[in-house]
Formats: sequence, structure tokens, C-alpha cells
Amino acid sequence: MKTFKLIPVFLLLLLASCSPVSVYSDYDKSVDFTPYKTYAFFKPGIDKVEISDLDKRRILHAIDSQMQAKGFTKSDNPDMLINIFTKSREQVDVNQFSAGWGYGWGWGWNPYMMYGGQTTVSTSTQGTLFIDFIDAKKKEMIWQGEGIGTLTKNADKKDEKVNEFVTKILTQYPPVKK
Repeated sequence: MKTFKLIPVFLLLLLASCSPVSVYSDYDKSVDFTPYKTYAFFKPGIDKVEISDLDKRRILHAIDSQMQAKGFTKSDNPDMLINIFTKSREQVDVNQFSAGWGYGWGWGWNPYMMYGGQTTVSTSTQGTLFIDFIDAKKKEMIWQGEGIGTLTKNADKKDEKVNEFVTKILTQYPPVKK
């Protein structure tokens, strides 16, 4: 009976752990974001980002699309500058599964194993995208968004993944003060 009560909790945890992109943001609480209407990319910062030019263009295009959808205009004399930064790391997951039935020890290990177990190892690349908004006149960061998720090497799915990262990050801009 206890096993059946734990199954929904286990499934919920499993689904939550598969969430594609986790997002966070931080901002200067003294800043009024309403005057910011125009933007430009901070070229010196973007040039330093160590990813392929194709991936840079994907990210910048996705940011352009989201900013325009929010009513912002790209300008040669912007209110704010947008910079990006990325980092990645290899994630190794080791999963061990053993199951059986018997008396006394519950689900998992017991002396009457019917199934010896299986170990699987998988690797993935965990990526982080930072999007920084900088006040163009003061040259101070006013907002930073961060997205963390699994990256893909499949060229056909990169646009989709980049759009997912950028869209989820920029849903938190402008910040809602409580």
C-alpha cells in the first residue's frame, strides 16, 4: 500500500527533474525600468563569448525577436545595452536499477532477487546562458537573467533550444517589483 502512495510523488519528482530550462534573474531594485525603450547589443562583450558564430547569431536573433515582441526597439542610440555570456560543463549521470521481491526488506535490495540489476551511464552538456542589460549612459548593469539547461548538438534542434532558453529568461524582464 505504501508503494502506491509513493508512485505519484516519484513521478512528480521525475517530471520536475526533466524540466528543460531553469531560469533565474536579479536586478537593481533602485532602477525604474519604465524609461527603457531602446536597446543595442554590446559588441565588445559579445565578441569575447567563446561559442561558435552560428550559436551567437542564434542567441542574438532570439533576443531580438523577444525584445521586439515586448515592444522594444533596436537603436544606434540605445537606452540599454545587451550583453551575453555562456558557460558549459559535461554532466555524467550514473543510474543503477535493481528490483525483485522477497520478504522483509521492501522494494530494492533483498536476498531473493529475481533481477540482478543494470547500470547505465549517460552524459550530456549542461549549458548556462546569461543575458545582461546595462544602462547605456551610466554603464551599470541593471538586470541579469540566467538560464540553465541541457544543450543539444543536433543542428536541427539548436534554434529551438536557443529560443527556449531566451524566451524563458526574458519572461522575467522587466522585473515586477513587489
